[in-house]
Amino acid sequence: MTTLDHVLIVDDDAEIRTLLSEYLQRNGYRVSAVADGKRMWAALDVKRPDLIVLDLMLPGEDGLTLCRNLRARSSIPVIMLTTSDRDEEALKC
Repeated sequence: MTTLDHVLIVDDDAEIRTLLSEYLQRNGYRVSAVADGKRMWAALDVKRPDLIVLDLMLPGEDGLTLCRNLRARSSIPVIMLTTSDRDEEALKC
């Protein structure tokens, strides 16, 4: 039995979480989706994903801060997801 690659989606928009989850699942990925940083850390305590899709514009602890804190303790690849026109911010993670 092969294990599917696991993607963790972190986005406060339920519609985006659903669309991404469905798309990734249809393309052979195992997906977990959470709405904020607190839930992201809880999910990471349960199972390490192979990739994190992280919204830059989260309420509370924003995606950039989460990415920096994640990078200090892990090498999990991160794809930043944003509608912001401030792309240069994501590069500072």
